Amino acid sequence: MLDPDFLNAFAEPPESNQFLAENAIAQGEKKKLIKPTSINNPKLEELKLLLIDWINATLKDEHIVVKSLEEDLYDGLVLHHLLEKLGSLTLDVDKIALTGKKQRQKLAVILEAVAKCLQLEESQLKWNVESIFMKDLLSTLHLLVAMAKHFAPQLAMPPNVKVETITIENTSRGLKTADAVEYITGNKGTSDMQSNDDHFDELFSCAPDKVDNMKKKFLQFVNKHVRRFGLDVKDLKSQLADGVALLLLIGQLEGYFLNLRYFFLTPASTAEMLHNVNLALDLLADGDLLDFPVNSEDIVNGDMRTTMRVLHCLYSKYETKET
Repeated sequence: MLDPDFLNAFAEPPESNQFLAENAIAQGEKKKLIKPTSINNPKLEELKLLLIDWINATLKDEHIVVKSLEEDLYDGLVLHHLLEKLGSLTLDVDKIALTGKKQRQKLAVILEAVAKCLQLEESQLKWNVESIFMKDLLSTLHLLVAMAKHFAPQLAMPPNVKVETITIENTSRGLKTADAVEYITGNKGTSDMQSNDDHFDELFSCAPDKVDNMKKKFLQFVNKHVRRFGLDVKDLKSQLADGVALLLLIGQLEGYFLNLRYFFLTPASTAEMLHNVNLALDLLADGDLLDFPVNSEDIVNGDMRTTMRVLHCLYSKYETKET
């Protein structure tokens, strides 16, 4: 008979089962949540309080008082007043929306206006109507941080606020989960990296031809070093998303061998892709090549700006070897 302690070691902890039960989703749905272990993170609490104080100070003349980011922003009322005040604009929506349908419609107009003001493409948005309406804290924080960075850049947000997340997907074969670490704020102390981010943002917004040229250079750079492994990278967005080519590139450039036991050579799930990308980011950070926060999910999801920023860390160090 097997030792019960041995069997329990492979069982889901009770708190994990309870968390999954409390956040049950329908078949075919997918949801990303902050893990309970991160909810009481002091830096997260500091950020939440700062954002609440900022909203209340901004809307003081309108006698609006926010006490909870999740409970007070989901229906669009506060966001409506906040955006009109900060953006000096007028939105064509009802001041008060009473039904869920009307609230969703109002949120859609507001979030579209936010994206336009912040000059964000759809692929860059870390929130949507449904997530805000369903009181999703992670989405709400991403939205408010983006608005604060744009409209109140002087606001001293705590740097490097990060949370552990779990992505739950209800498939025909049962629940699939994937863990990750997600940054909500960046490192304001790294002015060079902030400048680099601004440079990439400017390139994508104003100089698409230069972006294409940079992609070609990065492709040549990557293939020069990974072709010896039988890889031929033709599309950075899709072929670096699973982390394999990125890991092989880092190992080749940094001069060390990556044991196949430590990563998935043929990842078969999002969780395995996230594992590979997280490992690659850790290696870059350990080698002092990466000193700004990167969400591994952005790379897995094919976000081109994030992928190119990470590649630039390697290219800027080794480009002399290309000439």
